[in-house]
Amino acid sequence: MMSMWRKMTDLFGCLTIAIVGVTQARADEVSTETNTNPIIVEAESFTAQRDDDVRRWHVIPAKDGSPAVAEADQRKQAAEGASNGAYIRLLPDTRVTHADKLIRGENFSPEAGKMAVISYPVEFKAPGRYYVWVRAFSTGSEDNGIHVGIDGQWPEHGQRMQWCQGKNTWRWQCAQRTEKQHCGVPMEIYLDIDEAGKKMVEFSMREDGFTMDQFLLTTDKSFRPE
Repeated sequence: MMSMWRKMTDLFGCLTIAIVGVTQARADEVSTETNTNPIIVEAESFTAQRDDDVRRWHVIPAKDGSPAVAEADQRKQAAEGASNGAYIRLLPDTRVTHADKLIRGENFSPEAGKMAVISYPVEFKAPGRYYVWVRAFSTGSEDNGIHVGIDGQWPEHGQRMQWCQGKNTWRWQCAQRTEKQHCGVPMEIYLDIDEAGKKMVEFSMREDGFTMDQFLLTTDKSFRPE
């Protein structure tokens, strides 16, 4: 999957992010409007985190070897299948099962962009509709949702990204939870890019305990990650 790398500086030119293409296409071609090769980003490559006083994204395995973070993560099997040997998780995780108390603004955030926001600078070579896929590891119904936005904006079709199938394993998904479809409507998670240029793709908490390995952007609605 990771056949080539491209380093991008952030808005201030001091941080970098690794972007991966799934084919041998040149790095400057992977996000063009006419090229269907997707952009794949490692989740642990985020360049900024904010609104994280209640819940915070942790890189696992912890880069600093922190035993507290390692002990807090109960899903050791996730590390075995994680791309690049690392992933991120929203901690602490206090709503593990449906029986645990739901506390808005603490372990649940129905409103996008309010809690635990992480940012990734991405260079878009062309405008268009970019479908967002995320590779996540879910154990149940209380750690299977997230929001995605861009440049501090949280459009409707970036909210309530949802997983139902494939528990206790890594699974790619692009589906939006609705009032009628709690398991999500496929291909309804996307970002509309009005003009080419550098943008900040951002994710924010919906449920604590959410675990993410990679995300993918593609203009090809028929594309399915392996």
